[in-house]
Amino acid sequence: MAQRTQEIGIRVALGATSREILGLVLFGSLKPVVAGLVVGVIAALGLTRLLSGLVYGVSTTDPITFLALPALLGVVAFLSGLFPAIRATRVDPLEALRVD
Repeated sequence: MAQRTQEIGIRVALGATSREILGLVLFGSLKPVVAGLVVGVIAALGLTRLLSGLVYGVSTTDPITFLALPALLGVVAFLSGLFPAIRATRVDPLEALRVD
């Protein structure tokens, strides 16, 4: 967020609403998270045969694990992106454009 302060200040000066700024910052931070979760789940599913000898008492394709852990990581990533996004909605355009 700190690196994009001028960009956000210009967008606010041109009339962007706080909702648009919130969406811009929040969804911008979630794109790599979603990509990582998709690649991670696909890789985990691909490695189930290799890992089947290492686990005991749990299936390597346990649906709770494949749903709960990515969901938990997604919620944590959402919350970690939410606070900078909220801070970005409070950017004063004059202060943002003055910073060099």
